[in-house]
Amino acid sequence: MAHTSAPQQRSMAVPLTAFAVGAVVAVLLGVLGKAHDPTLSGTTTLGFSTVLAMKTVLSVVIGVLAVGQVVGALWLYGKLGIAAPSWLGSAHRVSGTVALLLAVFVGYHCLWSLGLESGTYGHGEKVPTRTVVHGVLGCVVFGAIVVKVVAVRSKRAPGWFLPLAGGLLFALLIAVVLTSAGWYLTEKGWPS
Repeated sequence: MAHTSAPQQRSMAVPLTAFAVGAVVAVLLGVLGKAHDPTLSGTTTLGFSTVLAMKTVLSVVIGVLAVGQVVGALWLYGKLGIAAPSWLGSAHRVSGTVALLLAVFVGYHCLWSLGLESGTYGHGEKVPTRTVVHGVLGCVVFGAIVVKVVAVRSKRAPGWFLPLAGGLLFALLIAVVLTSAGWYLTEKGWPS
């Protein structure tokens, strides 16, 4: 009997497990966001006028880094038609790590200071649909981060898994940025 080749060793168990764990992470964050009493205690503004202003600026940076990640990945995989410079792989990893760290920082501030809002606020006003969508997508982003990290690290996953995980994370990040920073910039302008 012939020895099994590498493509046959690729396993659907890797993406299925990653998506399952990512879903659990997203749900747990949502549960935490609903159960936690929002507070500004334990947050920082990094010198901005409010936590929302700080999150807006960092979210814009995350959005720019996410676009850079997609361009970098396309370039590294030869999809732009020009050879990638030798430093691009390192720059791609560093900028991805920075985007991840900033996303964790902003996500913490969202969940801790605002929670996951739905229904009505304490004073009876209806929570806007944009706020609900942003909160749910924010939780899902962290599930997608789990999936992406598994995709990057796995040597046994099918070839489609990494581009799918990266594309999903990119789309979710951009949706979260647009439903937060995009809204803030439209309503209030650039924060001070």
